[in-house]
Amino acid sequence: MTAYAQTMRDVEVLGVRLQLPSNAPVVLLRDPSSHEVLPLWVGSAEAAAIAFGLQGIHPDRPLTHDLMLSLIRTGSDVRELVITELRDSVFLAVLVLADGTEVDCRPSDGIAVAVRCQAPVRVAEDVWAEAAMSAADEDEVSEEVDVEQFRAFLDTVSPEDFDNPGSGTTPSPSGEPS
Repeated sequence: MTAYAQTMRDVEVLGVRLQLPSNAPVVLLRDPSSHEVLPLWVGSAEAAAIAFGLQGIHPDRPLTHDLMLSLIRTGSDVRELVITELRDSVFLAVLVLADGTEVDCRPSDGIAVAVRCQAPVRVAEDVWAEAAMSAADEDEVSEEVDVEQFRAFLDTVSPEDFDNPGSGTTPSPSGEPS
């Protein structure tokens, strides 16, 4: 376990959704013992990286998160990702390595690494209490994009599409530039 004194909640990565009509990517974390979910809005590149990891897609050349995992594995495996805090509407997280070393990271990057190495994802109870919602409220957060539509999006996106963040040309799952 992590060195944090807070009680932690084990969650599963439910998947990547798009908030409509803006097509803003949202990662949903679910507590398997309840009907609560924690939505995390992420960037397009991170959403694609998480979706690739969940689907077991291995590109010919390593993406940033594949490279990070390769570097980490040279010295220590990832023990867990812990979402530790919610500060000014921003989630904070750490990757905890096997030797106990804690590496500060954005939750989206940490999730992308965790799903690649099947490391558990945990959320501090106080963060969960503040930001989680009933799964019945999930429709208020995002509408699930048809799986085939999202797969089609993933088929059209390449790592080069994310080389110039903020360029306004990253394709969205609807095929339109975002």
